[in-house]
Order: sequence, then structure tokens, then C-alpha cells
Amino acid sequence: MPVITCIDDLKRLYHRRVPRMFYDYAESGSWTEQTFRENSSDFDRIYLKQRVAVDMTNRSTATRMIGQDVAMPVALAPVGLTGMQCADGEIKAARAAEKFGVPFTLSTMSINSIEEVAEATTKPFWFQLYTMRDTDYVSRLIQRARDAKCSALVITLDLQILGQRHKDLKNGLSAPPKLTPSTIANLMTKWSWGIEMLGAKRRNFGNIVGHVDGISDAADLGAWTRESFDHSLDWDKVRKLKEEWGGKVILKGILDAEDARMALSVGADAIIVSNHGGRQLDGALSSIRALPAILDAVGDKIEVHLDSGIRSGQDVLKAMAMGAKGTYIGRAFVYGLGAMGQKGVEEALRVIHNEMDISMALCGHRRIDEVNRDILLIPEDFEGRWQ
Repeated sequence: MPVITCIDDLKRLYHRRVPRMFYDYAESGSWTEQTFRENSSDFDRIYLKQRVAVDMTNRSTATRMIGQDVAMPVALAPVGLTGMQCADGEIKAARAAEKFGVPFTLSTMSINSIEEVAEATTKPFWFQLYTMRDTDYVSRLIQRARDAKCSALVITLDLQILGQRHKDLKNGLSAPPKLTPSTIANLMTKWSWGIEMLGAKRRNFGNIVGHVDGISDAADLGAWTRESFDHSLDWDKVRKLKEEWGGKVILKGILDAEDARMALSVGADAIIVSNHGGRQLDGALSSIRALPAILDAVGDKIEVHLDSGIRSGQDVLKAMAMGAKGTYIGRAFVYGLGAMGQKGVEEALRVIHNEMDISMALCGHRRIDEVNRDILLIPEDFEGRWQ
């Protein structure tokens, strides 16, 4: 196995191994990709304070997210089509997360189904729900997640309408891939991916195919997906979904202080400050820049997590020091998955943990849940002065 020292090492291997349409699916944002870029680059504007002559023994990165013990404050974010990045990708990622001791979140738009992931793992995972116009399908999906003993429902709020991602349109993104001349030419250079994919449990959307009438091929599925997101989603519907689930609920896609207060009012257990990885509203603030105003709005009345832009353990440390109670990685674990399967996801988690642990120690702390803004140097204009 090659020596992996950082997430970029995995990204390079991922780029070489995975077909272009699935690499582009992960490594892109909407429109000009401004928000996609700034999600990561804004972390670079925050500096860490070094401290010396501090006892660094007996360090711990362990903490809790929505009452669940975690080895570090990092969950695997819901990522659609994970099973096309690597054969049985959701299963492999879930097993890696379970082995490391962090939560795994299964996407509604996963390749492996809820049941397949539950059968392949021994601990409860989280399930991410997209709200659809077909309320009967949504209710059945919630029941399936409940039957699989999922321990939290993550409701995504920022995908009522699909943001335009130029690369996906140009590549003709589908699962399984449509066999056009350009796709075939690219697949011929990704033979190891193809051989693995031949043995995959499935190559279509396991939570949809067989559970929605009238879907028999990729064209039917594409049309259904485009038409099915619930444009009329409002806070009353969010409240009803929470009541229907009956367990822990995390609301994903919060970027505004007033929306954070509304999430608090409907009784959510946590919110995720997220712009969907820069894949929805281009030109929106990066998640890390939006975080302070949201923390000011809700204080410690609700757990505030952060998603979008995290590529290192130092990014996790900075988010925690600013006041987040947990973080999520999407692309970072997908790079590992596409590069080396389950072992690659384990490597991604190991890299992030190592970076966070050492950086925390060099900032003078031994426990991740005790870090605060004292270890940061934040530019005066970081949050912006807007008219």
C-alpha cells in the first residue's frame, strides 16, 4: 500500500482509479463553484496559536454527538452514489466508520439500500432523508430506516430544487453509467474499478428501485428524481417528519441564523451548518464563515455541527474551537473509498484523527471537547460586514 500522509494523497489515487463522471460528481460544485472553493479556502484564513511547555500526555479526541459516544467529532456525511465510487461503497464506508468509532450517514440516494447496509454492519447508523412529493414513499422510507434500527434521521433541507452542476450535465451522470463513446473510452482506462463493479451487490439506487412504481431503467429514475423533490417543504412539514420519525433528528443545510432558530423551535436535536458542499446555492457563504452567526443565534440550546469544506484534522480542530459540537466529512472519505475501498476510508479517518490530535496538543490542549477560540487567530473581517 502506498504511504498516505494526507487527504490529498488519497485524492490523487482516487482520480486515477475512478471513472471521470463519478470523480466529477464528487469533485465539483454548482454554477461557478465559488462556494465549493471557499468552503475549503476559508479554513486557511484561520490560524492556530502554538503553546509550549504544556503537559501533552493522556490526550483524548473522544466526545459525543447527539448523545452518542464517538472516537472523534467526525461523522461520515451522506453522499449520493457512493456505491458507484467503489463497488458496495456504502457498505465499505459504513464498516470503516464502525471500526473507527464514528457515525456513518446513509444517503437516500445511495446505491446500497438501507437493508443491505444494516445487514453488513453491527451497530446503528444514521439515515439521511430527502423530502419528496410522494408522501407515501417517504413514510415507507422512514419505516424502513426505523426497521433497520437507524439511530438518527438527518433531514436535508437545502435540496428542494436541484442546483445545476455543469460537469454532471456534460458527463450525462447516471447509475449505472450510460455507455456513450466517451464514457466507454474513459471506462477502458479504469479497468480495476470495472472488475470490482462486476461483483457489486447492485449498481442502481437501492432505496428507490423496487420501492417506487414505474421505475425500470436509468431514464425513468432520472425523470422521477428531477420531479420528486418537494418544492413546498416548510417548517410545519419538518415538524411532522420529526414526529413521524419519533427519534433523534438532525436538520442539515442551515446557513442562516433565523433558520437555526426555526430548527430549534421544531425540536431538532442538532443542526448541520452546511451549504451542501457548494453544490446548491453558489455564491453562498462558506459553512465555516456562517458558523459564528448561527452559534450566536442559538447558543447551547441545540447542538451545532458543521459540514462542507473539511479536508484535514486541523479543519476539524478549527471548527470545534469556534464552537461546533461535531463535523462531517464527505469528499475526504469518498477520496479514500475510491482509492482503496474500505481501507481507504479507514486511512482517511486515521489521517484526520492524527492531524487533529497532534495539532490539538501543539495548541496546548489534551481534550477535543475543551478547545475554544483561545487557540485561534481569526481575521477581523472573517464574518463579513454586509450592508
